Amino acid sequence: MKRSLMDEVGVLLLRQGYTIKSLTGASFDIVARKDTQVLLIKVLEDANSISEEYADSMKNLSSHIGASPIIIAEKAGHVLEDGVVYVRFGVYTCNYRTFSSCLENRFPIVISTRAGFTASVAGEKLRQQREGSGYSLGSLSRKVGVSKRMIAKYESERADVSLRSAIALNKLFGNNIFNKVDVFAIAKETVADKPSMIARKYDELGFRAADTKKAPFDVIARMEKELILTDVSPKKGTNPQLESLQQLLGADALVIFDKKTVASPYSEKNKKKLPSLDKKDFLGIESAQELIKFLREFE
Repeated sequence: MKRSLMDEVGVLLLRQGYTIKSLTGASFDIVARKDTQVLLIKVLEDANSISEEYADSMKNLSSHIGASPIIIAEKAGHVLEDGVVYVRFGVYTCNYRTFSSCLENRFPIVISTRAGFTASVAGEKLRQQREGSGYSLGSLSRKVGVSKRMIAKYESERADVSLRSAIALNKLFGNNIFNKVDVFAIAKETVADKPSMIARKYDELGFRAADTKKAPFDVIARMEKELILTDVSPKKGTNPQLESLQQLLGADALVIFDKKTVASPYSEKNKKKLPSLDKKDFLGIESAQELIKFLREFE
């Protein structure tokens, strides 16, 4: 079932003009790019099967790449409803049909929370619609079936709207008063407890770096427009998915190996493809400019 859903998602993205790369053994299954928009997509039969570790990995990678992490599934213990956004460990989750609508800029307004299905009101729009239609707080509260105080909270955006109240407000004023759920929002970075030596070195050089899990590379680092995907101490050559992912993202790739345990994974011929450095040499780099200049020699 997952393979069939992955195929459907891949075809949908291609039809929408995205360039895609499918991955195996990673915290995400598909990387899709269209112009400057990048999506990191995990396809699951059941969204409840994703772990917090996988979700954090998706968010970290997305934060550094400037990408949007999203889980596409058909159920989460129960069937996922059309037009509803769910959340798994901070990652937006929806079914195929909702995802398809989002690609066409038809974003949902309903999100599933611990309080059930809720919507977020654009408070000023609600107030303008209410006053323009001649409703007082009291008269609108009776129409919607909530207190005047709750209507005031909606207008000051201090409370989300239950599905029942959202339906009532929608009948009166339409969808325009609701905030849409942007499932393509850029993820926020999660903080690692103990960054690796390589990640710390990138930080010292002025990059924003993070160790990765379940990815075709071990460290991701960004400084302004410079993005570097780093494979550390490969014992049997680099992950074959690294180079194609690098090209899709417009990133640089770097291989760091340890002479004490493994020889360089590249022959002289292959060194022209991806730059590699001994770990000691990498740790001895004194500036970001020095590293970037080294990377540029391989273009």
